[in-house]
Amino acid sequence: MSTLTKQTLSHLDWLESEAIHIMREVAGQCSNPVLLFSGGKDSICMLRLAEKAFRPGKFPFPLMHIDTGHNYQEVVAFRDKRAAELGERLIVRSVEDSMARGTVVLKHENESRNKHQSVTLLEAIEEFGFDACIGGARRDEEKARAKERIMSFRDEFGQWDPKNQRPELWNLYNARSHKGENIRAFPISNWTEMDVWQYIEREGLELPSIYFAHTRPVVMRQGAIVPVNVPLTNGELTNLPKAGEEIIDLQVRFRTVGDISCTAPVESDADTVEKIVLETATTTITERGATRLDDQTSDASMEQRKKEGYF
Repeated sequence: MSTLTKQTLSHLDWLESEAIHIMREVAGQCSNPVLLFSGGKDSICMLRLAEKAFRPGKFPFPLMHIDTGHNYQEVVAFRDKRAAELGERLIVRSVEDSMARGTVVLKHENESRNKHQSVTLLEAIEEFGFDACIGGARRDEEKARAKERIMSFRDEFGQWDPKNQRPELWNLYNARSHKGENIRAFPISNWTEMDVWQYIEREGLELPSIYFAHTRPVVMRQGAIVPVNVPLTNGELTNLPKAGEEIIDLQVRFRTVGDISCTAPVESDADTVEKIVLETATTTITERGATRLDDQTSDASMEQRKKEGYF
């Protein structure tokens, strides 16, 4: 690469180039990879990176989403729409299927299903024989994710050992594994929330409406804004308010999306990507700090869930 070319590459160009290189390494080293796609902002960036890495050909892997059955309708609809537009195969496996098989048992009806995605993911990996799962996790999201390598080795039980990770010197990546083992590859590990939003802005990427400021009924619970009476795809309502909670209509947006039971929005009037970029630049609260309720209890810590097979 010439000196002139180096000088003209922006910060986003470098991040994009690294991510494309990692995706191609996975495709080259692994025999049966899959790209995890939920319809969230990070996985939307991953789709664009896959387009730049492999178009005009089809992706060398299918898309897959592990659905809790309690995901926001707007995001699920966008997931299906985007996969159809790209003409790529989308595999959906649901925690509810695992519940029907008896491999997932909730402690109570209202328990968050988020951590139980690990079981469904491992079942899907075994069903299709995937040897690598490409995900949109970033190191700036959470301290456990900051420990993880870009090519994260998982043993035959799907477990992650933070003390047993492969070196990645000079950007050399080892995605090889024995039968039954698995690699979780994270091409945007080195991105930040700001990088994601600036990339979305630069690329003009379409997003689910839930990411932009809108008014919805919420309650204040444990210092977080919790959406209530949220409709599911089957018409039922979930996240019902508890006794004594006052329901108010508040203008909010989501910084991260996941299972309805554990994903909280933030108060905001940012209704365009440009406004979100400005808001992200000035916020003093981390992306998951007040928006992912399941991160706030030690028994459901991210590191423990990753050791059990989580993304």
